Order: sequence, then structure tokens, then C-alpha cells
Amino acid sequence: MNILIADDDPQILRALRVTLGARGYRIITAPDGASAIEAAMKHHPDLVMLDLGMPKVDGIGVITALRGWTQAPILVVSGRTGAADKVEALDAGADDYVTKPFSIEELLARIRALTRRVPNKESEPVITFGQVTVDLSAKQIHKGAESVRLTPTEWQILEFLLRHPGKLVTRQSLLTSVWGPNHTSDTGYLRLYLAQLRKKLEPEPAKPRYLITEAGMGYRFLPDGDQSAESK
Repeated sequence: MNILIADDDPQILRALRVTLGARGYRIITAPDGASAIEAAMKHHPDLVMLDLGMPKVDGIGVITALRGWTQAPILVVSGRTGAADKVEALDAGADDYVTKPFSIEELLARIRALTRRVPNKESEPVITFGQVTVDLSAKQIHKGAESVRLTPTEWQILEFLLRHPGKLVTRQSLLTSVWGPNHTSDTGYLRLYLAQLRKKLEPEPAKPRYLITEAGMGYRFLPDGDQSAESK
């Protein structure tokens, strides 16, 4: 099982890597919130453990970003003991909350409980729209009988949109997930990459049916080609 641990305390990261690694878990670490989001997108961990008070992106921001595309259990491990902090984390999408300091026995019990709720790694769907078939697990795309090749960045953007079918995805959430929190104003990147994706996937790139722009807000993936959202 892969566990992503995000904490800005290097001693905690080192201790948990050794302790959990000795029990058979494969550990991925991140020293801040932005790195945690990037690591989650890259490795798709089975469980995420994170602190709330991290630099760049705080724990609540990480939870919100992850819940946009994954249902992997999230265990908050934080020194914040107030009820309001716990409620905020759980409302944002965390599954459980452990306060520091903690015993390793309690932590292991919480991990076992969370992973029992999700016994199998979440399935990676095959998504079809128009003549396009996207296999998220194999990271393969076909348009009719032809294979379509995407750049890594194009793939990240497309995957994020496909995991939110029918929902508005803000420009800020896309920029944060793909380029990190320091690029939330770089909307030109998105326009460029969306144009490239439309050329590769849309039947008429100039009149997109599936990868829709919501003017002034963000983008929307319409799996059935419903044109109720304005496209530009």
C-alpha cells in the first residue's frame, strides 16, 4: 500500500517513513502542501496523511484539491486540537483526525480502519465521449481507430477535467494542480493547452462540444456533448 505523508517537520517525515516502512507500507513524502498535491497527482496513493499547518498550501487547501479528483482516504495528523479545526478538516473532505503527539499504535489502528473502508484501490475508469476513448489507468487515448498522444501537461489537464464530469473546474484549481500554487494567474497556459487538446480530441476544435470554456470562470467537461454551457 502506498501512503503519502505531507508534513513540514523533517523529523516527523523521517520517523514515519522508517516506522511505517518497517511495517510494509510504501511511503512517499512531501514537505509542503504544493508538493503534496503534485505527489498525489503523480503517485495516486492509497492513503494520504497530512498536517494542517504547512507552507505554500495549507492542509485544508490540499484536502480540497485532492477531493476534486480522488476518494483516497485522508488522515489529518495535526498539532491543532481545537474542535473548529477538526470540523473544518472533516468538512473539507478528510476522513479522520489524529492530534499530535500520537502513539504509533493509534496511528496504525486509524490507518487500518481507513483502508478497510476502501479495500481495493479505486478503479480507474475508461471514459468515452464522441469518438474518443480515454483509459485513465493505462493512460491511453484513442480517437476512432487512431491512438492520440498527449504531452504530460496535456494529460494532467485532461485527466483533471475528466474526473469532474459536468462540473465547473475553476482556472485556479487547474493551475494549482498542474503547475503549483505560484502560477494561479498564468491563465495563458490554460488557453494554450486547452486549444491543443481541442485540436487533438474535438470533432470541430473551433466549436468544442466536450471541453467547454466557462467565460471568466474556468472549464467544464461535458461527456455527452450537451451544449447547455456556453463554449468559446
